[in-house]
Amino acid sequence: MTLKETITRLHNLADPEKAAYKQAKYNIVTNNALGIYMKDLNVLAREIGKNTDLALALFDTGLYDARILCSKIMRPAAVTEQMMEKWTPTFENWEICDSFSMGLYSKSNFAKMKINEWSSRKPEFEKRAAFATMASYCMADKKAKNEVYEAFFPLLIREATDDRIYVKKAVNWALRSIGKRNKDLNKSAIQVAYKISEIDAIAAHWIAKDAIKELTGEKLNVLDYPRHIYRPKSI
Repeated sequence: MTLKETITRLHNLADPEKAAYKQAKYNIVTNNALGIYMKDLNVLAREIGKNTDLALALFDTGLYDARILCSKIMRPAAVTEQMMEKWTPTFENWEICDSFSMGLYSKSNFAKMKINEWSSRKPEFEKRAAFATMASYCMADKKAKNEVYEAFFPLLIREATDDRIYVKKAVNWALRSIGKRNKDLNKSAIQVAYKISEIDAIAAHWIAKDAIKELTGEKLNVLDYPRHIYRPKSI
């Protein structure tokens, strides 16, 4: 599918009322948005398949929905550090931030580097990108050792005082995701949550309370990654 054909398809899906609804319902504030639901973009992305050249061209149109589509058809292995630094400062809401962080950044070769770099950024959605990527990295690299995730704990503790809603939610999300990766990281994440609870900050108390509630819950589904360690071999 060419860029022209893709843009035509996007305009055919456009509905300004959807953009208004997303803003009112989910606080997805956008500029230059056509008004297309994520489910419809997913259908189009599956039809197109992975296409790096088209993805790059879509981002450069400046259309919000085209940029979301870019995150869905871009090949993670083709993502460069320069692309990430170009794209991330443009994020204007949690939806596009998470679409790139989950679909691309966590699967890229620069995931850990950018988690560390962006975790101290000042702009809200650049910092969120660090922790959204961190949360998603828990499943993106199923073979990574526990030490990789334990190295993220100091970042979570350090940034737990940021009371901006989309930062503190992402910090909480990342902590909970790490705590669900395997039984040992579950114990470690709970300990980190208790450390965060001792910080004199409203955001920290919320992050810790919510994480502890989930990570100690009876219905929690703790995974078993990396499986060569946590899943017993068949006899």
